[in-house]
Amino acid sequence: MQPEFPWQAGVAANSPSQERAAGIFFRPPGSAGDASAATSAVFPVMVPHEPKSRGARAKLAATVAAIVTAIFACCLAFALTAIARQGAGDARPGIEATVGQLAAELSTVCPLADPGDRQAFDACRQALFRDSLVRRSVDTILLWGRPHPRPGESLKATTLTELAPEVWAGLYAPLFMFDGSWHLEHDDSEVLYRARLGALFRNALDPGQYPYPFWHDARKWNDYQAANTVILWISPTSGKIVAGQFTNDGRQRPGLRSEPVRPPPFDGQWMWTDATGATQPAPTLFRGLFSDRNPHLRDLETRYHALANAMRKGHCNDCHVPANPSRMSRLVLLQTPVHAASEIKRLMKAVRDNDMPVDDTMLDREIDADSKETLLQRGAAFEALIDAARAWEEAQRPPR
Repeated sequence: MQPEFPWQAGVAANSPSQERAAGIFFRPPGSAGDASAATSAVFPVMVPHEPKSRGARAKLAATVAAIVTAIFACCLAFALTAIARQGAGDARPGIEATVGQLAAELSTVCPLADPGDRQAFDACRQALFRDSLVRRSVDTILLWGRPHPRPGESLKATTLTELAPEVWAGLYAPLFMFDGSWHLEHDDSEVLYRARLGALFRNALDPGQYPYPFWHDARKWNDYQAANTVILWISPTSGKIVAGQFTNDGRQRPGLRSEPVRPPPFDGQWMWTDATGATQPAPTLFRGLFSDRNPHLRDLETRYHALANAMRKGHCNDCHVPANPSRMSRLVLLQTPVHAASEIKRLMKAVRDNDMPVDDTMLDREIDADSKETLLQRGAAFEALIDAARAWEEAQRPPR
């Protein structure tokens, strides 16, 4: 079968008549009749001939339009990349200064210690949750998780969890201890700065101190406890941390290694009651984050349980849990009070706008009017309580 166009075969057409019928003549470099031998010595020249039929003319026009569009897109991409690189270069001194300050803060308030040291963990968590540079440096939403299983894959192709600044700074970042080492580089493909910080995971805490049982997935737990690096992806335009990942960089670092810990078996519960009758995980009820004197915390668990029941009827738990049953590339968690508190405004808007829930095909699923109304009412009550608790905490904070 002959190629539709001569250049698809990489050689000239078999005859001048075939070339003219195609509407494009592929003139090999330096061939006779070439209008510009100097140019054709480097680039093949495609010279359009006047097609005889209307169909051929339309085909020619479409082909030329496609070529012009491709050339324009290529030039535009090149120009935008050049602009982005120039902007990234201009931003580097400021980004370097910020990363240095972040590494210094983290190694000061979350220094290397025994992975099971509860006192060190509490001090780190409270420092980062309250008025830390780390929390102030996080963008509106931070994407968190492991790198893609296939090295070199983009952030866009990687499954990550969306976390609010207070959740990441209060529940996830404190799970690591930092040695103060850091390295900064610009990733041209992501158009982001990548800061690598030396870190060690606290794998020996009580189960109730983790945001949820990471051991629901054995590989996830092992990746956490093997990590020796926390990666922060930073926007060169805003200077904000837009994504974070944990990984083992493959290098031997004696100070960033601990003995593996076998976690308890996972029983399918994201929250549970311990032997003393206390609800766990404790941080998910803002215990250790908000002050014990906060008058609004006493109603938090009751309001959340009411909301959780409404979310269950509204099928929210079909998607928004750590197991990610719907395999969403950007997971939003709602299975604990602290996760729901950070997402309550987006949740209520999505329900009001009928943007959730979705069915197994990821299309909108209708929920009955009563369930929707209950979800909105209980969500509003939970949102008001969280806003009041945050306002009380802010009022107690000394001026900076």
